[in-house]
Amino acid sequence: MRTGAQVVRVAFTYIGTVVGAGFASGQEILQFFTRYGSLASLTIALATLLFIWIGIQLMLMAYDLKAASYEDLNKVIFGERIGKWISLFMMVVLFGITTVMLAGAGTVFEEQLHLSYTSGLLVTLVLSYLILTRGIKAIMTVNSIVVPIMLLFSVVIVVYTWHSPSSGNWLRITSDDTLGQIWFAPFLYTAFNLAMAQAVLVPMGAAMTNRSTLVWGGLLGGAGIGLLLLSAHYALSAQMPGIAQFEIPMGSIMTKLGPLPQLAYLLVIYGEIFTTFIGDAYGLSMQLQQRTKLPPKVLLLLILSLSYLISHIGFKVLLSALYPIFGLISVVWLVLMIWRNRRSAL
Repeated sequence: MRTGAQVVRVAFTYIGTVVGAGFASGQEILQFFTRYGSLASLTIALATLLFIWIGIQLMLMAYDLKAASYEDLNKVIFGERIGKWISLFMMVVLFGITTVMLAGAGTVFEEQLHLSYTSGLLVTLVLSYLILTRGIKAIMTVNSIVVPIMLLFSVVIVVYTWHSPSSGNWLRITSDDTLGQIWFAPFLYTAFNLAMAQAVLVPMGAAMTNRSTLVWGGLLGGAGIGLLLLSAHYALSAQMPGIAQFEIPMGSIMTKLGPLPQLAYLLVIYGEIFTTFIGDAYGLSMQLQQRTKLPPKVLLLLILSLSYLISHIGFKVLLSALYPIFGLISVVWLVLMIWRNRRSAL
């Protein structure tokens, strides 16, 4: 039972690290999958296989190396020199993501709860510091709380859509996009999310006591991400094409279920922002410890303080400026990762 509980904790942490604000809002699913029509079910299946395969490989390599951070892993995958540069870039990317997530938390407080933007930042920073000082086990515990709630909401949305007259849209809707665009989308989506997830998957993999926990946790976590993608795609497809006009498509669906489910879903969105924020901040702090040798708490305070300052630029501005660059580099990372595992298998 103890091993089973560890498998579930690994799976939930994997899901919580990948699933952020863009996923919870439905915007990511809409842009990478639903907009491409009925073929999205197949591209989601491909993305799920990539999440399972690469996720397991990342954690197993970290376990074998007992890697202190993702830099140790990248040096093995890409060589000492290239791996060091890739890790340096990833460090910049992680800091960018932490600022985006923090800005997203502030936006939730401002636009949805009608509180000040700054109060959202400060509440998130204080909670993050309290959790991050307790290490990877505390991060896994937070994900073990947030992810089941998120899964429950997915079930509710699927049941609601099942009774809709347009519930079969996911098998019928068409797209004018080329096959190249459609089949590139799952690679771009998984590349970006897996490259970022290594900040948590690597230290988690190194912290486990046996390989089978990571294999089953990666399998369950990757499959869970796939099911969440499919359920959101199923619900969004039933509302196409009108749903595409909303900035938070899933929020639009939740408004039809009443004020209480809408408020609860808002908390889920915040929870998913929070889990991504603490995961990336933790990975960044582990990386900086190797390079600076500063005390962990000092590094955390520096990271959180700088994130606070830069997050005042705003959620939308940071998102539009940083994500396209990160996505492109992440595709290169994924290709090299697949190539490395292919060579190892030969």
